[in-house]
Amino acid sequence: MWDGGAGVTARRRLGRQFGWLWSAYAASTLGTWLAFNAFNLILIRVLRSGPAEVAALSAVGTAVAALLAVPLGPWIEVRRKLPVMMAMDLTRCAVLLTIPAAYAFGVLGFAQLLAVSVVVGACDIAFGAASGAYLKSIVAREDLLAASGRFESTLWASIVVGPPLGGLAVAVLGPVVTVVADAVSYLVSALGIRTIGGDEVKMRPKSAGISAQPRRGGERNVFEGWRFILGNAALRPLLANNVLVNALIMATEPLLAVLMLGRLGFPAWQYGLAFAIPCVGGLIGSRLSGPLVARFGRRRVLMTAGTLRALPPLGLVWLGPGLSGLVLVMAVETVLITSAAVFNPVLAAYRLEQIDAGRVARVLAAWSVSTKLGIAAGTAAWGVLAAVAGPRFGLGSAGVLLVAVSGLRPPGCWRRRSCGRRATSDSGGGRRPGC
Repeated sequence: MWDGGAGVTARRRLGRQFGWLWSAYAASTLGTWLAFNAFNLILIRVLRSGPAEVAALSAVGTAVAALLAVPLGPWIEVRRKLPVMMAMDLTRCAVLLTIPAAYAFGVLGFAQLLAVSVVVGACDIAFGAASGAYLKSIVAREDLLAASGRFESTLWASIVVGPPLGGLAVAVLGPVVTVVADAVSYLVSALGIRTIGGDEVKMRPKSAGISAQPRRGGERNVFEGWRFILGNAALRPLLANNVLVNALIMATEPLLAVLMLGRLGFPAWQYGLAFAIPCVGGLIGSRLSGPLVARFGRRRVLMTAGTLRALPPLGLVWLGPGLSGLVLVMAVETVLITSAAVFNPVLAAYRLEQIDAGRVARVLAAWSVSTKLGIAAGTAAWGVLAAVAGPRFGLGSAGVLLVAVSGLRPPGCWRRRSCGRRATSDSGGGRRPGC
């Protein structure tokens, strides 16, 4: 049930395997946030691109990567997850290193940035699906929220440190230095995953009533993740809400970069600082998620935090230059990030609880692909809108829609009166409460 939250012990021991997985995640996440908006910065400062090109890179790269990742869920499901994660890390490292090489020879262009974005994006989805399935196999059900909270707190700690350090590095060493750091971080992550070792068994989806082997009509297997989500009364509205809200929030990112780094003239270090300081709220929110669930229950926490994360972006329409503009961005991001940091681990843990072991990679891949396609569509639409009406108008319209979305009351298990009555059947023939 949504309202059945159990207490989470922040210092609970989750085992050696989790420790190395967590360390690998920390390394790659820090590298990612050192390179925060590196591609946008290269487009704006090196290639002199405008909002249409910046939005196009984000939208097209994300969409193509998501489409390429569609068949990866079934492929990952029947393979050992640690080698898959290592392969994704090493691939990301290799393709990212092509950017500083091309920059050094003066041949770096939009097409290469787009190709690298696609490959890295597809690897991100594959890595996330494999790591989620592996996490479920090594962490007890009652510890999933604690594990998800640790990943979330690591994310926000990396964002606190990464963008300002990355901005300083760019100012001193040039626009591609953080891309090199990101590539190296994936290599460190691969080494950490290699250290986990142990005897990992392959998942066998046949035990859940699904064949993972190629067969006639195999497209059903490819889309099994979506079939499961749509058949689950709890996950279905959560995915819809997650796609819509994330699409609108992320659609503003390239517009905000163009406005701050271009028209308003903020230096790169201030741009990074504007997002780093509010991430202290992310650290606080991620640590509060367990106690809040224990006190108020999952449903209330998801409803409240999910609403609060959608309200602040409207304030960006009043963004101006100088200190006042910097303070405004920080205030908006603090509320948004703190709310998201409470929401995300609760959602992640509950989602893993709902998924059978033989479906985890497929469902997580489908979830990620859906979210990324939504983000790509939103980014493309708002890129066109900003090119026609300006980035400030794009920020304002996205903010208005987010406020409207926050006022919607989603169907299904988001409503208290439906909890306990709805149920969904799975392919294994059992029945599970939808909420």
